[in-house]
Order: sequence, then structure tokens, then C-alpha cells
Amino acid sequence: MIKINTIACSLFLIFSMNVGYVQAQELADDLPETDPATTDSIHVAFGRTAKRDLVGAVSHLDVTELLNKNYATNSLDNLGSFISGYNGNIWGQAPLILVDGVPRRAEDIRLVEVESITVLKDASSVALYGSAGSKGVVLINTQRGKVQPLTIDVRANTGIAVPKRYPSYLNAAEYMTLYNEALQNDGIAPRYSPEAIYNTAAGTNPYRYPDLNLLSSEYLRDFSTRSDITTEITGGNHRAKYYTNMGMSYNNSILKLGDARNNNDLAFNVRTNVDMNLTPWLKASADAVANINNNYAARGNFWDATANLRPNHDGLIPLIPIDRLDPQNPELQSIVRNSQHLVNGQYLLGGLSTLQTNDLSQLIASGYIKNRMRTFMFNVGADADLKGITEGLRFSSRYSMDYTSRYTEAYSIPYATYQPTWQTIDGVEMITGLQKFGNDGNSTNEFIGTSMYHQTMSILAQLDYNRTFQAHHHVSAKLLGWGFMTQFSSDIDTNGGSDYHPIRNTNVGFQAAYNFRHKYYVDFSGSAVHSTKLPEHSRRAISPTATIGWRLSEEDFFKDNVSSVSELRFTASYAVLRQDLDITGGDRNHYLYQGNYGNNTNLGGYFEWRDKAAGGFTVLAGGGSNPLLNFVERKEMRFGMDAGFLDNRIMLNANYFRQDVNGLLARGNATVFPSYYSGNGDFLPWINFNNDQRTGFDFSVNYNDKIGNVRYNLGVVGMLFNSRATKRDEIYEDNYQFRAGRPLDAAWGYIAEGLFQNQEEINNHARQAFGGEIKPGDIKYRDVNGDGIIDNRDQVDLGKYGWAANPFNYGFNITLKWKNLTFFALGSGQSGAIGFKNNSYYWVTGLGKYSDQVLGRWTEETAATANYPRLTTTGNNNNFQNSTFWMFKNNRFNLNRVQITYDLDERFFKPSSIVSRMSFYANGDNLLVISDERQMMETGFGAAPHNRFYNLGVRASF
Repeated sequence: MIKINTIACSLFLIFSMNVGYVQAQELADDLPETDPATTDSIHVAFGRTAKRDLVGAVSHLDVTELLNKNYATNSLDNLGSFISGYNGNIWGQAPLILVDGVPRRAEDIRLVEVESITVLKDASSVALYGSAGSKGVVLINTQRGKVQPLTIDVRANTGIAVPKRYPSYLNAAEYMTLYNEALQNDGIAPRYSPEAIYNTAAGTNPYRYPDLNLLSSEYLRDFSTRSDITTEITGGNHRAKYYTNMGMSYNNSILKLGDARNNNDLAFNVRTNVDMNLTPWLKASADAVANINNNYAARGNFWDATANLRPNHDGLIPLIPIDRLDPQNPELQSIVRNSQHLVNGQYLLGGLSTLQTNDLSQLIASGYIKNRMRTFMFNVGADADLKGITEGLRFSSRYSMDYTSRYTEAYSIPYATYQPTWQTIDGVEMITGLQKFGNDGNSTNEFIGTSMYHQTMSILAQLDYNRTFQAHHHVSAKLLGWGFMTQFSSDIDTNGGSDYHPIRNTNVGFQAAYNFRHKYYVDFSGSAVHSTKLPEHSRRAISPTATIGWRLSEEDFFKDNVSSVSELRFTASYAVLRQDLDITGGDRNHYLYQGNYGNNTNLGGYFEWRDKAAGGFTVLAGGGSNPLLNFVERKEMRFGMDAGFLDNRIMLNANYFRQDVNGLLARGNATVFPSYYSGNGDFLPWINFNNDQRTGFDFSVNYNDKIGNVRYNLGVVGMLFNSRATKRDEIYEDNYQFRAGRPLDAAWGYIAEGLFQNQEEINNHARQAFGGEIKPGDIKYRDVNGDGIIDNRDQVDLGKYGWAANPFNYGFNITLKWKNLTFFALGSGQSGAIGFKNNSYYWVTGLGKYSDQVLGRWTEETAATANYPRLTTTGNNNNFQNSTFWMFKNNRFNLNRVQITYDLDERFFKPSSIVSRMSFYANGDNLLVISDERQMMETGFGAAPHNRFYNLGVRASF
């Protein structure tokens, strides 16, 4: 299968190159003088519009121009530094990603293939997409051919990824000492003897007294590498235009242990976009994409081991040196001779009776997994000019099909591990016995581990009408039908799933717009949506929007009196979008309106009536029926402003928005329906009950000017964001615990009042009901409701997590150009949100690995200065609750990229030269974080490290 895919890809590459070359030669003599410019228009929903006539909250990024100074691979790379209101979400909600108008994964396309990115933020701009686009849309449009002779652009990059920092864990002797202290705190005898601790600290025999440091150069390289090369072929004439992109990328791993030293990712991609003028009134397009991604990974999770495998781990030795085996013991020598997994000819694999295999031995001896992903994407389209029927009328149609398959080729080998017995004989420490776990095996065959697919089909048909009457009256209209269906065997994008219910969207879109002299604007857009998630009589709805605009700067009185303002436009919109994206409940998305009754207790449970008088096995699987279940509504009001100052050297865009999302699902068990039933299930139906609200203000400012020979451009974007739950199905005893009126991302936790200093303080405090005995050195919490017990009723709103969007998000980009030298930098930041230090690095429980955080632990000697609770080996959960003790401010500023580019002077290339242009550049990514919690933010806990990436690149045009 690998050979077939490789051969197919190679043939496709050769075919694409030959076609492009032949076309170029055939068309070169037939080139018109100019190609109609489209730089004054941008992509919007199902079409393009002139920038000056935008009346929605729409932001646009010209990627083709950006790549000349800012090289990246991710298609949405640092988009939040250019476009306001976007931080991965749009105005706090997850958007629909469309690549060339088709729902696709952003990772299926590289930035070098992209022509432009448009972010549609407000409801009026996304209404034509129906339910699927109701939370915002990101349009990624790929590059297309141009009317020009054959042009070949080649770009090559290579760079290194250098870890910023690693977690800091205690060494074995420190761990053993503090673990004994924790045992003493619990009234338990020490586990490690002073002799064992001394010998471990001395390091005279690291095999008998191990001190594992998995984050050392013994296991890790100083850096990993990444390289890529891309070739672009562009050309065409008025009959046909073509664009071909071919690329390959490779990166390795920072691991150098066992088979993990061969970990790598290798990817190939080919894209060909062709546009044809078949007749004076008929155009056609065809796009084809093939992506091949191969990943090689050794078995075992090394990064998980770094967070969980203790430095001494009760004597675990990953590698047992055979030169320490008793040479006079024939049984031991026989084990060496017969071992099929003798590492480097020097070591046997180590194990314990309580840990017979581990991630390290897996990486060394158990084989590998090759992940194979193959993606094919295909678009065809036709556009007909119907001016023969009436001027300005056009019809277009599109069809696309994407198919992704993923499978694994695995190689698994059984192996034996050994636990040594040490003795000192004649003053020499040697291994006199080995306890064996498991058996060595062998395998010569790979096997297919998993196999899954993911496919999307999309179809579009639309009529467009666009005409100007008497030079001043501009009328446009649109009527379209759009639908797509996504199926998966086991969801590649999430964890598991099935294709019993494919993801579907079907809708009819309509738009009517008018502007007078590009001064006064009115737009009515909407869609008729359909959903199979709802009862039959509720499956269709209308989503209307209305937008108005006024270009004040075109008024005569404004022109005559205000010279410094070159552009000033105000817009406003109101919309009601109906969507089924939030029609979800439990593990189901469909048939929530339908009750399912039966008498099988395995499907539901045993129920009793409220008076306990009668009961039975009549049960319900999944909830009661609700024939009134309906769409969720997004009601939105928006006001926008666009302004240009000083001949448009300063450009400003701003939007205020308020979204009310009504009819989110709830069960009504708290406030609507009484609790008549008890058991393993319930009869409560899903109802449209909960409401959310999001408000915010986003802005972008761009300043473009020149000082001497230096031209500069500075862009700043930002968003103030707030959300709250306006209605909830809930009942609490205390008003401060109601979620209604609180942020959607409210962080609930306890108010910590320091550490208990003595038993008397504990006795005089409210009882803390988290399990386990409270002792001096434990965290003390505030009894908020004054009932004498600390439990979940004492949790309060401590702040905002900022999961969807921080209260304040911002970004910047700056360009300085002097002659042929260009400096570019971009950054981003956030403020106003909080987080909790609640991973295993901070919350050390039981036999957990000790980090340097525990050095500030409470003891009787450090009671006045301690910043960490007492150590304990028990399952006491008192200290490990989200509270102000562990809370931190998530404020940060990131310097995401700096790039310096030098363009060779055009005079360097002769007219007859094969090379027409060449540029060299160097850039660095993820360079700096400025924050009070910088060390934590730059550290990967139980995961691969955060890296700075340094890259060198060259681009040449032929």
C-alpha cells in the first residue's frame, strides 16, 4: 500500500509539472496585455465584494503579500495578530472553517498555498451559510493562476527547535528525604534508610541506587530539526490559468532513547487549481489536492514518564549493565547469551515486580507505530454569464469531495525485563540474581492497527444579480442552495465516534442589497435552514438579517469642512439566526425530542413514584419526549465604524456587538419539572431553556507612512469581551452560587486563608469536608455561607478562565522596509483571566513525583515562610482544590515572530538570467513571553517542551 501511494503521488507530481509547462508554452504567445485586477475586492459569503462596499464586520488578510516578509506553515498562523475579534474563536464562539468554500480542516492546507483569509464575524455576514456558519466563518482561499508567462517559485527552509525550559524535579536523594518527611507527617515509619539516601546522593553506584533524570542529555537532544521545500508553478492567458503547488516537509524528534531516536514526520502535498474560459459566457474551474502524511513513533509515552516516573522509583533501573553481573553465576551469563533484547550489547532491560514494563522499556524494545494519513480533495465548478436573459445575471455551481483515510502499520515485539539482586562480594558490588518478568519474543511482520476514514461532500448552486442603474443605483441579489455532509468511520478530529448520523447542513440563502453612490447602503440577507435533529414540524426556520450603512465622508458638507478625515463610514445590523449546532445532549445529538420507553433495566433503570407507593421496570432510555424542541437562536445587534485619516495613512475599524443566544438545552430538573422520579434514569425531556449573552468591542488600527528612506507599517488589533449566563436551570441555597448572571467561563473555587499553623486553629475553624484528617500545614478555606462546614456550597466565582476569549485580547504587527531590507515582527497578548496551578507538577499526591515546588513546604520550622502545604502520602484532597491558594493571573505578552528579509537587487539579474528574483530570510518563532508566570507558561508538564524555532530560508523565482 505504501509503494502504491508513493508511486501515485510521484505520477501526480510529474503530471502536474508537465501539464503546467506544456500549457505555458502553448499559451505564452497568446497573452493579453493585462489581466483584470481583483485587488479592490475581497472574498465574502459566496462571492466577492469591493472593500469600500463592505457593510458587515468582515476582516481580510492578503496572505500572498504577507508571505514576502512573514514565512509560516500553519494556514491560520498568528491570525489574531492581524484580525481583531479572532483568537481561534470569533467573538467567543468556534467558527466554521471553509477552504475554497468547503468545510475543511485548516491543517489540510499550508500557508504557502493561501491567497487570502477573510474572517466573517457578525451574524449578517454569515447568514447565508445557515446553521453551520452561525458562530462565525473563516474563509481560506487558495492561490489561483494568473495571466502571465510561466513562473516557477521555489522556497526552501530549514531550522531548529530549541526547548525553552523543562520542568524542575527533585533528584532521587531529595525525593527520598522529603518522602520520608511526608510519611512522618502521616504518622508512618520512614520508607528509605539513611544509608540508601546517602548512597544515592553519593552516586557511586547509580545502577544499585538509581537517580533517573529523564530530562537530561542522556535521553534528549539539544534540539530537533525541521525542513521544507515548496515549488509553485503559475501562469496562463485569457483562456486558461493554472496554479500548482508541490511541497515536502520533514521534522524529527528531540528524543534519542531507543527506537524513539527515529521518530519523525514526513509530509508531501500537491495542489493544482485550473480556471478556464470555455466560451465568452461560460467559465469552469477544477482543483485537485493530494496530501500524504507519514508519522513514525516508537511505542511508549516518554513525556508522560517524565511527569510520573520517580527518580529512584523503588530501585527501577531502566538498563541493567551486564558487566555488573556475577561472572561466576552461569545462570546469569546464560540469560545474557539468550537475550534477544541486549541493548547496545551492554544492557538488559530493567523492571520491577510492581512495574514490569514501563515507558522507557517500551521505547527501547517494543517496536513502533507508523501512522499513515492520505487526503484527497477535489473541486469542480462552473460559472455562466446569463446577460442574454438579463444584464447582470449569473449562475454558478460547485461540487466538492474530500476523502481522508488513516491507518497504522504497527510492529510489536514482546520482551523480558529483570529486577536485579545486589550483593557486595570482596568489596565489589555486583548483581547475584535476576528476577525475570515476561519473555523475549520476535516478530517479522507489520500489522494494520487502526483504519478509519473521514469524508465530506459539498454542493452549491446559486444565482447572482449585480447591476448599476443610471451610474448611481447599485443593486445586487443572491439566491443559493448549499449543503454538505461529513461522514466518519471513527472520527479523526475527535475521540472516537461513528457515522450513524453524519454531520449535515442544508440551507437556502438569499440576499438583496442596494447602495446609492456608494454612500447609503441597505442589505437584507438570510437563510432558510433545515435540521433533522428536531421534530418534523420544527425542522425548518428562517434566519433574517438587516444591515444599513452610511458613508458620511461622501457627504458634501463633510468634504468641505473636514479635510483630515478621508474615510468615515458607519454601519449597523440586526440579525436572528436559527441554528442546531447546540442541539446536543449527553452522548447524543439526534432524537433528543423523542422519548424511548421499554422494560429493559439495562437501558434505563428502576423507577418509583414520588409517594413510593408503586414502582416498576417501565424505563426510559435517554430522556422524555418533547415535540416542541426547537432551534437555538442567536439574536445579535452590531454597530460598526470605518475611518481613514491623513489620506488613509491611518485606517481604523471598530465594532460593538451584543449576542443573545436563547434556547440552549436543559433538562428542567431544577426549575421546570419537579423531581417525581428516582432511579438510574429519568423521564425529564430536553427543553429550550438556558440563555447566554456575549458582548464586546473589537478594533483594528493600521498606520502606514514613511520617514526618509524607511517605510513603515504598524498594525494593532484588540478586543474587549464579556460573557454571562442570563438564564439557567438551577437551584442553589445561596445567591452567590447561581450561575445565571455570571460569566460563561466563571472559575469556581474556594477562598484560601493561608495554612493552618496549629491544632488549636483547626479546632476553632469550620470543618473542612474533603476527606482525610486535617493537620497543621493544610490549607484553610473560608466558610462563605457560615454553616460551619466547608464544602462545595462555599465555592465562589473567583474570576474568568478566558477559555473562549480573554476579557482583553490584543495583537500587533510591524513592518520596517529600507531599500531591499525588510524587518517584520508580530506579537499577541491577553489579560483579565485567571488559571489554577492544578496539574501534577503542583499538586503532589501519594507516590507522585516531587517537583521543586515542594521545597517551599510547610514544616514547624518554616511555618512563617511556607508557600506550599505540608507533604502527605495519603489521599487527602483538602489541599488540592481549586482555590485562591493555587490561582494565578493569566496575563501575558508573546513575541511570536521576528523575521529579517533581504531581496537581491533586480539589477543583479540579467534579462537573460534564469533567475528573475531571489530573497533570503531568517526568522525566529515563539521568542519571548512576558508575564509574572513566564516560567510556568513556557514549560510543558508531562508533554513535549515548548520550543523556540530558528529558521533560515531562501526564495527564488524563475
